[in-house]
Amino acid sequence: MTLREDDTGVSVLPRQFPTNRGGLCQKGWTSAELLDHPDRLTTPLLRDPVSGELRPATWDAALDRIATSLRAIQSSSGRDAVAVFGGGGLTNEKAYALGKFARVALRTRNIDYNGRFCMSSAAAAGLRAFGVDRGLPFPLADLGRADTLLLVGANPAETMPPLVRWLTEQRRGGGQLIVVDPRVTATARQADLHLQPLPGTDLAVANALLHIALTEGWVDQAYVAERTSGFDAVRRSVAAWWPARAEQLSGVPVADLEATARALGTGGRVIILTARGAEQHAKGVDTVTAYVNLALALGLPGREGSGYGCLTGQGNGQGGREHGQKADQLPGYRRIDDPAAREHVAGVWGVPADDLPGPGVPAYQLLDSLGTPDGPRALLVFGSNPVVSAPRAARIEGRLRDLDLLVVADLLLSETAALADVVLPTAQWAEEDGTMTNLEGRVLRRRALRPPPPGVRTDLAILADLAARLGDAETAAARFPTDPATVFAELRRASAGGVADYAGIDWARIDDADGVFWPCPSADGPDTPRLFADRFGTPDGRARFHAVDHRPAAEEVCATYPLHFTTGRVLAQYQSGTQTRRVAALRRAAPEAFVELHPDLAARLGIDDGDPVRVTSRRGELRAPARLSSGIRPDTVFAPFHWSGAGRANSVTNDAVDPISGMPEFKICAVRVEKA
Repeated sequence: MTLREDDTGVSVLPRQFPTNRGGLCQKGWTSAELLDHPDRLTTPLLRDPVSGELRPATWDAALDRIATSLRAIQSSSGRDAVAVFGGGGLTNEKAYALGKFARVALRTRNIDYNGRFCMSSAAAAGLRAFGVDRGLPFPLADLGRADTLLLVGANPAETMPPLVRWLTEQRRGGGQLIVVDPRVTATARQADLHLQPLPGTDLAVANALLHIALTEGWVDQAYVAERTSGFDAVRRSVAAWWPARAEQLSGVPVADLEATARALGTGGRVIILTARGAEQHAKGVDTVTAYVNLALALGLPGREGSGYGCLTGQGNGQGGREHGQKADQLPGYRRIDDPAAREHVAGVWGVPADDLPGPGVPAYQLLDSLGTPDGPRALLVFGSNPVVSAPRAARIEGRLRDLDLLVVADLLLSETAALADVVLPTAQWAEEDGTMTNLEGRVLRRRALRPPPPGVRTDLAILADLAARLGDAETAAARFPTDPATVFAELRRASAGGVADYAGIDWARIDDADGVFWPCPSADGPDTPRLFADRFGTPDGRARFHAVDHRPAAEEVCATYPLHFTTGRVLAQYQSGTQTRRVAALRRAAPEAFVELHPDLAARLGIDDGDPVRVTSRRGELRAPARLSSGIRPDTVFAPFHWSGAGRANSVTNDAVDPISGMPEFKICAVRVEKA
C-alpha cells in the first residue's frame, strides 16, 4: 500500500504489488486512523509509588528509572534476572536491535517473542525436514496456478483476505481447493471439499492420506530415493493408519480422505499449506511434520509450481524470527549454541564471543517464570500484549504483577502496558523506515510518511538511550545506532553466511525489484525466490522424513468438561485487538467477543442465540454472547482471541506446550458451557 497526507489527514491507498495486486483488507484500509488516535501515547508514564497510578513523566525520568532498577536487579540477582519479550510485528531492524540489546547491553539469555505463539511449530518442522525455515519456499503466485491446493488449519478469507485472490484464481483455472478445518469458515465455504476433523486430530488425517497414497501407488519413489532419507520408518508408521481408523478418530469420512489423497496424488501441480489450526498444539511440530512427510512422499518440495509451505500470522512473522529475538537464535537464523555462529556475530558486534549468553527458554516458559524465586525480576516488552495473547492468561497476568519492574514500549495503553511500572510511547509504522520480510522470504521496504509526534521516540532510539545509561555512553552510541539504514547494514553483515543471508540485500535493490528474496549472499548475485530446486538445506542436501504418530490432546474431555474448545480470528480484528478495537469501523463490524456453538448443542444446554454464556476450563472462564452456527461441530465451541476482560479467550486455553517448539496448545482444551 501507499500513503498520502493532506489537510484531511493520512489516506491509505492500494498499490499494485506482486503479492496482493493492490488488494487490502479492512484492517489495511483503516490503519491510518490510529496515527492520530486520541488514545495515542505521547509521553512516558511512571507508576506513582504512593497512589499506584500511571502518571506522565519526562523521558529522562523514565529512562533513568529503568536503568537504575535494571542495574540494581542484575547486581543482586544476576544478569538473567532481567528478561526481554519482543514481537513478530517489529521490523527486521528492531528485532535485530532488540536481540543485540539483550545479549550485549543486558547480557541476559532471557529473550523470546510472541512469534513463539505463532509459527514456531512450522519453523521447527521445516528446519528438521528441510534444514531451512521459510514460510513459502516459492512465490505466492504459485498458489493461483496449483491444480490441487490443500489448506490445513488456515482461514485466509478472514486472516489474510488479499491472499484469497490467489485462491480465486486457482479455482477459476480449474484447480481444486481442499480445506481442513473443524469449522465451516469463510475459506471452507469456497472449497471444493471441506474436511471437518475433531480439533487435535490433523496428524491422524495426514498419516491416513499418506497411507492411501502408498496403497494406491501415488508415492514418487524416484524422488524419495534421490532426494530424501528416512522414508522406510515413515512407511512402517503410517501402515497402521488405514482410513477407517482415521475416520473413527477424526470424524472425517473415509470417502473424503480418499478423495483428498487422490487429488494430491494425481494432480499435476500440488501445494500443501498448514497454518495455526494445525500448529498450535502440544504436538504441533509432529502434526506439521506429518504433512511435510506427505509432501515429500508425493515429490512436491522443489518441484516447479508445487511444494509445502505455511502461512504466517503476523506482519513480520517471517523476518521477526530470523535475526535474534528468539531464545535460541542469532541473526541470519544462526544457532546461539553454535561456536562458529557466536564468533561471527560477536565479531560484527565488537564483543568477545564468550560474553554472549547461551540459549534462553521459549516464550511461555519465560513468561511463566516471571517473578518466581528463580525467575526474572524485570521484563521489557516491545510490540506484544501477553496479558491477552498468552495461554492461561490469568496466570501470566499474575506473573507480570509479581515483577519488581515491568517496562512496556507501545503506542497505546494495552492491557499489558496498564500493568507496567514504566510505559514508553513508541513510533508507529508510518513514522519510521525499515524492512519487513513476508511469508515468501521477500524482504520489503517500509517507508516513513512523517516523523513521530512530539514526545514519541522510535524503538531504536529507546534501546540506544537505555544502552547508554547501562554502559559507556560513547561505546553504546556506536553499538546501538538509531538510524534504521545503519542498523540494516549491520544486520547484513551479521546474517552473512547464515541460513537467512541478507548480505546482498540493500534498500536500493529492494526498491528496484519490489523486494528481494533471501538467501541473497552477494550484491551482484541473484536472490532466491525458489528454494530446494537442486538440494535442501541439510548437510547432505537431502530432505529428512520423520516418523510421527498421533497422540491425544494434552487435555481430553470428561464428564465435568465434556466439550472441545478452540480459538481463532475474525475478519475485522487482529491479534490482541489493542489497535483494531480502537478503530470505529472495525469495532462496528466486530464489536465484542462471542462464543460459537452448534444449534444442537445450544438446544441441549437451553441456550438461544445472543444469550450470555460462560465457558469454563480448569484454568479459568470466558463470558460472552452465544452465536449459533451449524458450521461448527456439535462437540466443539469456538471463540476469537481478540478481546480482554470477561471475553478473554486465553483465560480458558491450555498452557501445555510442544516439547520441541515451545508452542502452547491454543487450539484445543476441555471445557463446559452453560448459560451465564
